Amino acid sequence: MKKISIICTLVLFMLGFTGVNAQSNTGKSEKEKAAIGTMLDGFNTAAAKADFTTYFNYFADESIFIGTDATEVWDKKAFMVWAKPYFDKKKTWNFTALKRNIYFSKDGKLAWFDELLDTQMKICRGSGVVEKINGSWKVKQYVLSVTVPNDVVDKVVVEKTAIEDVLIQQLKK
Repeated sequence: MKKISIICTLVLFMLGFTGVNAQSNTGKSEKEKAAIGTMLDGFNTAAAKADFTTYFNYFADESIFIGTDATEVWDKKAFMVWAKPYFDKKKTWNFTALKRNIYFSKDGKLAWFDELLDTQMKICRGSGVVEKINGSWKVKQYVLSVTVPNDVVDKVVVEKTAIEDVLIQQLKK
């Protein structure tokens, strides 16, 4: 009976420590989620304000931006060149997060997110990967997608077929 009592005590003792660790990890991830959320909100605000320097400072040096058009895949430098005229003319985009999910790698150095955005194109989906670099979360990859309600997808396909059939043939070569 003493052995069972000792084993139960040890198990409860170990579970107690596991519970403390789980809570502190959850607290840490909630803090990091908040930091990433703040960063992504700042990223969107900088674009809306046409603040070129601030916006691009949210990107890691080695990063990729993937736009809504199938041809839009840019590294940071190329995206900066493409975007500069829009920022100069104050004709940028204004995205506001409606819903956001954030997930972490086991080591906590990488996170990935998906979010629904209120945009001039109606609801879009932003998704990407962020990395903690020198204490700050930086965008490594960002993907912007236009959402298409299932009820109208057939109409959208009809609209884009002529344009994308040409691109499909080019990509198959």
